[in-house]
Amino acid sequence: MDGRVSQWLSDRDQLEVSFQNYLKRRIIRRMPRSQNLIDAHIEKADHNLEFSYFLLNQDRFLDWTIVGLYYAVYHACLALLAESGFSSKDHTATLCFLIRNYSEFSEEDINLYYDLAITQEEIQFYTRFKSERQKASYSTGIVYDEEHVGNLREKAIMFVNKAKTILQR
Repeated sequence: MDGRVSQWLSDRDQLEVSFQNYLKRRIIRRMPRSQNLIDAHIEKADHNLEFSYFLLNQDRFLDWTIVGLYYAVYHACLALLAESGFSSKDHTATLCFLIRNYSEFSEEDINLYYDLAITQEEIQFYTRFKSERQKASYSTGIVYDEEHVGNLREKAIMFVNKAKTILQR
């Protein structure tokens, strides 16, 4: 887990400093609450879950399955921001907001968000630098265990459902 995330989970003062910094730099912005935007983010989260399930059943492209699962979780988080009258275009800032404003999420939920984010970044890295890796004789294969991806899928579904429950209150 990123050092900032660990610190935010254990130090509410540092979490608040980081949140205020994101606001000051306009990375997190206040906006009018919009039910249409909230619904759109939840629909996109569901769409990404469905897409990931489709890919998982193909027994191929497990890396893209993980990307889809990550974005399902991310859109659920953006729906929570929109519910509170905020927006964010930065994944770490979104996570800061989530930790600060939604105590319903456990450290395990936060870890899932972070783990999926890291996996997504690693996939992008592998994709961009595939030829350079081959030249340097590093492994270019992206191999994911179907069971691991299936577990991530179940956790992503639980995360999205938890966000939906919060939004229905």
